[in-house]
Amino acid sequence: MLVATVGFEVAGELGLARALAEETPDTLTFGSLEPLVCLMQETPVNRLLPALVEQLRSRQADLRRLTAAAALANARTFGGEDYVGFHTMMALAPALHMAQELPAELQPLPVFKVLYRNTNRIQEHGGRKDEVLHPVQPATLSENRPGGEQLREAVRRKDVNEAEQTFARLAQLSAEDAFNHLLFAVQDNTEVHRVVLPYRAWDLLGLIGKEQAHTLLRQSVRYCVKAESWQHTSTWDAPRTLLPKMLEEHKLLGRPPGDRKAEDGWVEQMSQTIFKSTPEQAAEAAAAALAEGMSPSDIGEAITLAANQLVLRDLGRTPRDEVSGKPVGSVHGDSIGVHACDSSNAWRNMARVSNPRNCFASLILGAYQVALDRTARGGDFLNWQPLPVARHLGEIKSNDPEALLREADEAIRGNLQGKASAVVQRYGELGLSPRPMFDLLLRYAVSEDGALHAEKFYRTVSEEFAATRARFRWRHVVALARVTASEYGRPAAGMSEARAMLKV
Repeated sequence: MLVATVGFEVAGELGLARALAEETPDTLTFGSLEPLVCLMQETPVNRLLPALVEQLRSRQADLRRLTAAAALANARTFGGEDYVGFHTMMALAPALHMAQELPAELQPLPVFKVLYRNTNRIQEHGGRKDEVLHPVQPATLSENRPGGEQLREAVRRKDVNEAEQTFARLAQLSAEDAFNHLLFAVQDNTEVHRVVLPYRAWDLLGLIGKEQAHTLLRQSVRYCVKAESWQHTSTWDAPRTLLPKMLEEHKLLGRPPGDRKAEDGWVEQMSQTIFKSTPEQAAEAAAAALAEGMSPSDIGEAITLAANQLVLRDLGRTPRDEVSGKPVGSVHGDSIGVHACDSSNAWRNMARVSNPRNCFASLILGAYQVALDRTARGGDFLNWQPLPVARHLGEIKSNDPEALLREADEAIRGNLQGKASAVVQRYGELGLSPRPMFDLLLRYAVSEDGALHAEKFYRTVSEEFAATRARFRWRHVVALARVTASEYGRPAAGMSEARAMLKV
């Protein structure tokens, strides 16, 4: 608490962080960020927001530095093994991106929202005394086999120490190399958190620095090891045989991705093929398109549009699945559509930033996962109609931008998912400026709890809107409007206090 009080710059000058490290040699430390990381872990949550406001006002830290410290505090505490913990880690980069879309006086709000959740969960977990991540000694690896394969074998053996030591050696290479080796283990299964966690960690590195790659990415190593203890089925293990088969049969190994650009009609047809196929057929379609030299970005676009249909067609949570904060008919939080969109976004982005082998693997598994999500949980997605339906569209009479924004706001506040979807679709059809509509939806992505998913899903839609051609891009915003109307009415913890302290 002393180093947290004096601030990280003064603590660094006084050597307090070094003294702490010397007293606890089995503890990870983070240089000049250490006092701020300790603040995130050790401050009682009812005192956190005043401490954060003071950090900003005294210019001891900015939002980027606060986010970096929170990410490291989260990683050190949970190591990717706590459900609320890793969801909070995955929300950090989206929250900082959201801040950059806001006026200066409002920018702390989305970051403070996630930092409050982060410290609250750390305190619930026991604080520093139960930290998961500790220093690890790098292993000596075989030079005759790819490091990713050696990491994957250690994960499959459920040997967390060997897996950690193997990855520690791989992380001595560049951040890019470490990420590409990690994906070998990630690609063993398409469970949503296994997929999204490494991408959100990678995205965070772009904001806080690649020198933290080992700490943030090793969370995925531990997550994958832990998942090996879950019950396996033939479906669970299918990617382990399907992916090598697709890569070999379509002769994708050892070749660069193609650059053939697709017409709108091809993207639409590919999207429908992925959405309507069995998981194996969807993987085959993506692999064949890659073999034909189609642009990975266009294949990724088709995959994310297929996932988007799961949000638009979902009938919502059933009475059997109703829980506090997620009533019957709701589609926010861990709904099949939100999960599918976050996963496909992660696969598409990992394809963009990884080497050719992992680019191909990510798109094949991304197509596979969308089709699997459509079929795995039951339901008749192929016959359910996507929102908005004709009745909803018929009720939207105005073409005036301000009137449509007011109608969208009223629909969200009324939890009217169909009407909110219809207003946004009409707004997009009119070719109006997207920024005012995003500003409206961003307001609620900040204010509402969102059952751990508000920040990630807003960021997913923002990324997909920017990466999708004009003919299809508004489908993603329609989905965000529906999810926003579903989640409205459950304010995020700490937000009213943050607004009061910031006087906004």
